[in-house]
Amino acid sequence: MLFFLIRNNNSLFLFLGLMTGFLAWILTMATAGLNEWRLWYVADVPVITSDVAWVGIWRACFYSHVLPETETCQSISISDTFVPPEISVAQVLMMLAVICGLVGNISAAVAMRVAYFSVEDRRNIRLVFVLAGTLYLLTGMLSMVPLVWNMNSVLKNSTIDFPPELYLPTAPVRQKVGSAIGVGMVASIMMLISGVTFLCYRYAWHSLSSESLRDNRDPLHDPWKVTTLAQKSEFPNGVRLGQDNPAFHMEEVGKT
Repeated sequence: MLFFLIRNNNSLFLFLGLMTGFLAWILTMATAGLNEWRLWYVADVPVITSDVAWVGIWRACFYSHVLPETETCQSISISDTFVPPEISVAQVLMMLAVICGLVGNISAAVAMRVAYFSVEDRRNIRLVFVLAGTLYLLTGMLSMVPLVWNMNSVLKNSTIDFPPELYLPTAPVRQKVGSAIGVGMVASIMMLISGVTFLCYRYAWHSLSSESLRDNRDPLHDPWKVTTLAQKSEFPNGVRLGQDNPAFHMEEVGKT
């Protein structure tokens, strides 16, 4: 019963780590596409009737009763000369974070499959867990850098020299951090937590050493032998059932 509870708890932690990483990846994509990185409060600009503009890393938007609806969002390109470095870097790093997050989720899913279903061959279990955890950590750091940089620019009330055709002033009356940065910070922290969860999965680190001991231990006197004993039953027709993954037996070391 104790082993069953321990095994289920570790299974739960891994599942939560995978779900946290997947949700963080979705939030990272949402952060990259949101316009509310900076909230600009403007005055004496007759085109912007709402007196508020939302500046993101890809476009700047505002409400206007003067312009057609199609012209109230102005695109921001990395090749534009007026774009500050924090926005240009954010465009590149956020796209890299989305790609790394996708590969990290795939690696984490493969790691879960190896941990749960790969009984005979566990040589790659350490590699897939390290890869998944590293990619999650890299994704969190890639998104954290532009978020902190842009947040610092907002707190310093840095300006952007928008050209006249964008109908935006070069400097707002005041500005504050938008909701996109808050969402991105939460996503980055969740990514880091998922990365640590997969990197700290100790079965992956002990799997190879336990594999080398499977034929050299006494099952009556050495608790390490529990890591390789497979519970199985065989029907008359030769069908095997109930074979457990040895990766989950590591928690029984020293508990017998």
